[in-house]
Amino acid sequence: MRLTRLGGDSESGHSPTLFVSDTNPPAYIVQGWSTDRPDTIEIPHGLLSYLQPRTCLGALLQDTGRGTFLLSGELVTDAEALERMGLPSHESAVEVPIGRQVRRDAA
Repeated sequence: MRLTRLGGDSESGHSPTLFVSDTNPPAYIVQGWSTDRPDTIEIPHGLLSYLQPRTCLGALLQDTGRGTFLLSGELVTDAEALERMGLPSHESAVEVPIGRQVRRDAA
């Protein structure tokens, strides 16, 4: 799986980062802080600002009340993707579908 970096908290890549995959269909790959559940990561609210226009994460976010969300998805195990991300030991990554933003006020 090849990844395109959309943005994150630092240029080093060792903090929460958002990627899009080259899979069919494409998916968001989200790098964040590990939690006690292997399929769940913690990410800062600001990471959502890097989503592609008119899209959203196709998964539920749980607000922690401290400026972060918990996000559950499919644990990333692809060796090429993990190498690209260079995850430190306190981080992991999950894959979530790319959702389409639907506004209630849209015609």
